[in-house]
Amino acid sequence: MTIDGKLLEILCCPVSKVPLIRLTPGRLKTLNREIAAGNIQYVQGEIVDEPLQEALVTEDSKVIYPVLDEIPILLEERGIGTTQIQDF
Repeated sequence: MTIDGKLLEILCCPVSKVPLIRLTPGRLKTLNREIAAGNIQYVQGEIVDEPLQEALVTEDSKVIYPVLDEIPILLEERGIGTTQIQDF
C-alpha cells in the first residue's frame, strides 16, 4: 500500500516547508542501489542500512523522507540529502 493521497496533499518538508511528492519507482530503485552499496547517510550522519519500500521527496528534489508502514517519517534527522546520489 502507499501513503494516502489526501494526506500527501498537506505534507511538506519540516525544514524548508517545500511540498512533498512520491519518489518515483526509478528514483527509489536508484536510491536503494546506493543504500545497498553503503553510500547513503541520513542528515545526522547515520548510514541508511535498510532499503526503502516507499519514500517522499521534496518537490525541488533536495531531500528524501522514508515512509515506513504507510507512515511518513518527517523528522529532520531522518532526511536523506539527494546530493549523495549522482544524477538524481
